[in-house]
Amino acid sequence: MRMNLPPDVNRIIHRLQKNGYEAYAVGGCVRDSVLGRVPMDWDITTSASPQKVKSLFPHTVDTGIEHGTVTVLIGKESFEVTTYRVDGNYEDCRRPKSVRFTGNLKEDLLRRDFTINAMAYNDEDGLVDVFGGINDLKQKTIRCVGCARERFSEDALRIMRAVRFAAQLGFQIEKETGEAITDLAGNLRQISAERIQTELVKLIVSPHPELFGLAYELGITAAILPEFDRLMKTEQETPHHFCSVGEHTLHVLCAVRADKILRLAALFHDFGKPYTKTVDKKGAAHFTGHGTKSEELARKILKRLKFDNHTLRSVSKLVLYHDYHYNTNATPENVRRSVHIIGEELFPYYIELRKADILGQSDYRRLEKLENLALVERYFKETMEKGHCVSIKTLAVTGKDLIAAGIEPGKELGETLERLLEYVLKNPEKNTKEALLEQI
Repeated sequence: MRMNLPPDVNRIIHRLQKNGYEAYAVGGCVRDSVLGRVPMDWDITTSASPQKVKSLFPHTVDTGIEHGTVTVLIGKESFEVTTYRVDGNYEDCRRPKSVRFTGNLKEDLLRRDFTINAMAYNDEDGLVDVFGGINDLKQKTIRCVGCARERFSEDALRIMRAVRFAAQLGFQIEKETGEAITDLAGNLRQISAERIQTELVKLIVSPHPELFGLAYELGITAAILPEFDRLMKTEQETPHHFCSVGEHTLHVLCAVRADKILRLAALFHDFGKPYTKTVDKKGAAHFTGHGTKSEELARKILKRLKFDNHTLRSVSKLVLYHDYHYNTNATPENVRRSVHIIGEELFPYYIELRKADILGQSDYRRLEKLENLALVERYFKETMEKGHCVSIKTLAVTGKDLIAAGIEPGKELGETLERLLEYVLKNPEKNTKEALLEQI
């Protein structure tokens, strides 16, 4: 098998070989090349010690030299070059207590997580596939290298990576690997929130976010997102739904595009339903106020998983208003008011999330809901195209204009601006400086 390695990768490999050392491209870049995908980055493994690597290349950075990794800089590109190593005992389900460098490529490949990530390549030797990675790629299978329990005990995050790779590649998880995940999923509680967050996002923005359901079946969500388990156990006895809250959530995840904010909002949008569920005398379920409770939980979880403030604010607001709809057909005025409440930037996301939510429900009144949402989208586009005012910042007058007109700074000024906004939401054509000053 021949691969087209980038010129800079070949330069690094050839220089190491010319100086008497082995060197190969290794890991995910080899896997992606075999699959015909474009690798995000290229890692190189070598029998040369970190000090030898530093001596052979003029520009290097000690990114992880204690574990054998040196970053080689060529122009604006950077490449991690790691010495063959054998990991010592793992004591925290995350990193080895010590590492030992080795001259044996097979020993280095043995410490890697999955067979599809344990292949190496150079032009001289071709593909080195000691553990059957090519066959597992053909069979679309995620399988641990060697003993699955040992690999997951070394680094518990590999448990999430297994499902994430399955979701990204459309693969299945091999039986022994799946059993080990179920037995050891609880160890994920020892992994940092930041690392959990990274894998969670990669999983839900993958081509197969429905495999978040597999994470539930294997016991992963019980460790990282126990709130989701309650969704899977909460039924929805209502004509609007045909499945549990959790199953509905998986449908919605699949119905929105692979955008981080949208997929997170889809994941969290109904988290409040188990807490707000009531059943009336006729046996029908109601979830009054679940948007507010879902927003509260989304904020709590996003903080727990150390998401940035922009993501937290955007996702929480979408969750709060995901069920925002109109008692009668949408009108230009009530859509302008909706845009004011939700925000111009987030409103297109609201429309996408609302549509996905409807598509994840039963057929009951679905056409009616979709037609009304289409009206909302149409009026929103018209509002934006016409430049109608939907917030105080787009009023034709400013606070300075009002002060000049005799309004006292402070509470009265703020109340006046709010009244003027209310006026132009109802009468968008009146958003002129002259008309608004006349109004006050």
